[in-house]
Amino acid sequence: MPGFVSGGQVEIVNVEVVCSSSCTFSVTLKHGDEGWDHYANQWDVMTMDGRLLKSRVLYHPHVDEQPFTRFLSGVKVPAGTSRVKIRARDLKHGYSSKEYTVQIPEPAS
Repeated sequence: MPGFVSGGQVEIVNVEVVCSSSCTFSVTLKHGDEGWDHYANQWDVMTMDGRLLKSRVLYHPHVDEQPFTRFLSGVKVPAGTSRVKIRARDLKHGYSSKEYTVQIPEPAS
């Protein structure tokens, strides 16, 4: 991808959330995946105080698919929670220093 530096931390480009009895997250990541030794391998949904709600493991590199979007369903967000944060990691650098905060929508009626 032109202008994108190889390697480095995983960037969370966009997050969308839909909730009913549980929530489904659609997370778009951008990372200079280089192959099996260095790729974005996970993203997490967490409460604002850092409690892990659920993780989405990525099992292979996305060298030629950047940015890319993956879904995570069945996330139980505690009642009364208005925001959560998303963090992402890669195999080489671990968790990125930047997290993404997203509003939790009211469940559809």
